[in-house]
Amino acid sequence: MSGWKNTQQGYGRITIMVHWLSALTVFSLFGVGLYMMSLSYYDPLYRTLPWWHKSFGLTLLAVTVFRIIWKAASPTPAALPEHGKWTVRLAKLGHSTLYLLLIAIMLTGYLISTADGRGIPFFGWFEVPAFFDGFEGQEDLAGELHFYLAWGLVIAAAGHGLAAIKHHLIDKDKTLTRMIKTGE
Repeated sequence: MSGWKNTQQGYGRITIMVHWLSALTVFSLFGVGLYMMSLSYYDPLYRTLPWWHKSFGLTLLAVTVFRIIWKAASPTPAALPEHGKWTVRLAKLGHSTLYLLLIAIMLTGYLISTADGRGIPFFGWFEVPAFFDGFEGQEDLAGELHFYLAWGLVIAAAGHGLAAIKHHLIDKDKTLTRMIKTGE
């Protein structure tokens, strides 16, 4: 498993791949979600884009669940020696915020999609069932929350990326490079 799991010095291949796959998926789903809001009922993409959005959203949910389990199985590398107590605390707070936003967005997406009692098709392979009947105005409330949580996630993820770039260009530490190449 050398190179695949995290070490005290750096992240392993699995963590790195899942990190960048998640980032790409989040920003892609955000862009598609914004575009979907502009579609009219008669637009040919009105039905197909939500289908893709939901399927990739469910994929991101599976990847996120895997990521949380993997984080427990392959613990985070030690903080860099040049990072002070506040830097470490802010990084943990930032990562926790990103995970909470991801879970909340996927939960609200589920609530939007199952508000009418129907399940969510997953790439046409199977359907994720609606587990409860819902409540009055579920689709509207969940939709509004989904929108604002998505903006919050994209802003937090952009801040996360800018912090990594700041560490690389200004602090000249290994924060960014640890998420690009393995710490074997």
